[in-house]
Amino acid sequence: MSEGVEVRGGAVRVYFRYDGRLCREPYPGPATDDNISHARSLVKVIRHEIKTGTFIYGRHFPHSRQLAENTFGHYLDLWLQLKAQKVAPSTMHGYRGRAENHIRPRWGSTQVDQVDHIDLDVWLQSLPLQNKTLREVLSIMRQVFRLYRRRTPGALDPTEGIELHLPDQDDPDPFTRTEIDAILSQDTDRPADLRMIEYMMWDGPRFSEAIALSWDDVDLEAGTITYRRSFVRNRYRVTKTRRSKRTHQLLAPALRALKAQHQATGHLPPREIEVLERDNRTLRPQKVRFVWLKSSGQPLANDDYLRRFFKAHLEQAGVRYRGPGQCRHTFASQMLSSGIVPVPWLVDHLGHTTTEMLYRRYAKWIREDAPDITSMVNRALRLE
Repeated sequence: MSEGVEVRGGAVRVYFRYDGRLCREPYPGPATDDNISHARSLVKVIRHEIKTGTFIYGRHFPHSRQLAENTFGHYLDLWLQLKAQKVAPSTMHGYRGRAENHIRPRWGSTQVDQVDHIDLDVWLQSLPLQNKTLREVLSIMRQVFRLYRRRTPGALDPTEGIELHLPDQDDPDPFTRTEIDAILSQDTDRPADLRMIEYMMWDGPRFSEAIALSWDDVDLEAGTITYRRSFVRNRYRVTKTRRSKRTHQLLAPALRALKAQHQATGHLPPREIEVLERDNRTLRPQKVRFVWLKSSGQPLANDDYLRRFFKAHLEQAGVRYRGPGQCRHTFASQMLSSGIVPVPWLVDHLGHTTTEMLYRRYAKWIREDAPDITSMVNRALRLE
């Protein structure tokens, strides 16, 4: 045993410690003196290779069960299994897509301790992916190696030191006040869709929140709205974070749009839906009366329906095309450019968890709409 060889039932096994764990592997043949001697010699070679950093498990034991359980793909599967219990199905869908389309084809069969830092860096820099996707791929690989190191504390993490030099994220491209006026004053044969645009421009919901809005979430008398749920990847769910569940007063244009829309859909009977709770397992039935519907009377599932209307409408209004998602950016930019809205108020209104995203995304004001700050300060401090 002291020499790394054991004999049991006429069979020989070698054992050694590698990456912090005790490994046992069968030596071929019966427990003859020659085989035992050869096994001892093999152990000496393995220990020397481990000490010098040249040990490759598969070279000595190509059929070992340890190899299958030591592949990057094995730990990727473990990570996906653990994540499935913690994140929303829509998030999990994204993780699986990154894992199966990009990571597994290249690294799935590679021994996890043989993933080379330079090879990984070169591979990442060569992927023809958008910035967001590339960051997600690297993030998943880092988390898989973190999981591996929980089982093998002394193992190296080849993602350490890798930095992605990517272009800055595109700035929001909101509509200016002049463009807003042109959009909302343009005649249309789809008034309900234009009302939805007006409401989103002047209340700033996520699109997934807007299409899940029920009349039970709106108090037209008090002029308030509550965001309780969203619709993402064909599933209704409670809001993304507890901070995202919020109630606030509506600005006048948003309230007017909702009052007009109530005449169109406020009388319709409720529909029963299932809403996924924040534990990502529990489904609760709810009866809702959707505020925004297609002309066919069916609920919206994504922005495709509204996008087609909006593209044609912007062309008629003489406004450069941007998608419906810019309505949220438009609300944020209008509030900031007013010069009177405090950042904490806007953070709460939009349902962000911190001010960081707000400063990062909306620090640049639209010059056309920015107030004359100097004049405002002069008047406030009576400097004129």
